[in-house]
Amino acid sequence: MSTRSRRGGGGGVVGAIRTDLERLHGAWMELAFPRQRGRGHSVMGKWKPETLPQKLGYHGWSVLGTIGLLLLYPFTVIGLATRFYAAKLDSTRTRFGIVGVTGVALLGWGLLTLAWGAMSYTDQVNIPTDAVLAVAAASAVATVSTALAATFSKVGGRGVTVVLAYPFAMTALFLPPVVAALVTPALEPYILEPSYDFAAWALDNVLVVGGVNEYLRSNYQLEGAAYAAMWFGLSVPIGWFLGIVVALANVVRPSE
Repeated sequence: MSTRSRRGGGGGVVGAIRTDLERLHGAWMELAFPRQRGRGHSVMGKWKPETLPQKLGYHGWSVLGTIGLLLLYPFTVIGLATRFYAAKLDSTRTRFGIVGVTGVALLGWGLLTLAWGAMSYTDQVNIPTDAVLAVAAASAVATVSTALAATFSKVGGRGVTVVLAYPFAMTALFLPPVVAALVTPALEPYILEPSYDFAAWALDNVLVVGGVNEYLRSNYQLEGAAYAAMWFGLSVPIGWFLGIVVALANVVRPSE
């Protein structure tokens, strides 16, 4: 074991966490005070307060940032994990290109739609027309979402990626299992029932503001294609959340 690793967590996970926290805290301090971030080996050095008001403001700002880090750093970890898997998906887009990725999605969803459409006309399998239409609609949405996510991640900047690419990518990821559960009863306990429980929790705990929950309960029923619509709607805020935490992770650990 190296000397560095034996000393107070200088390497490994503990060392990486400490480095992340130092970068975040330095960035926070630099919002109000000059020369705070990454000044350890700088000729000018790190700025330090001299007068009593400066010291009170400096240390008060530092304590406030430390409290914020306790709440913020777990989101950085989520962002690092999301960035890792997003890089895997992005490498697939790089290999196949936007047209190739869209073509694969179109082929897969098209074959699924054709298969269920053909089965609906057989005597052995009784598939409602609504189910076939739900699969076809989800196929179109997922294909378009895949194409838009690949396009925005390639041609857009960080803001476009966060606002547009991540929500469309979430849509392309959420729809396949939901649609599969709609047309495969064996999957219902694993996908649709938890989705129903999540919707009930959201209505009772999140969407109570302004009577949104009462409006949704009075005008909509969570059944059939409504499950796909629900996850399509959730993909937007979830995509924004993941995009923001990835942007935060890029601040802490810039990607190469």
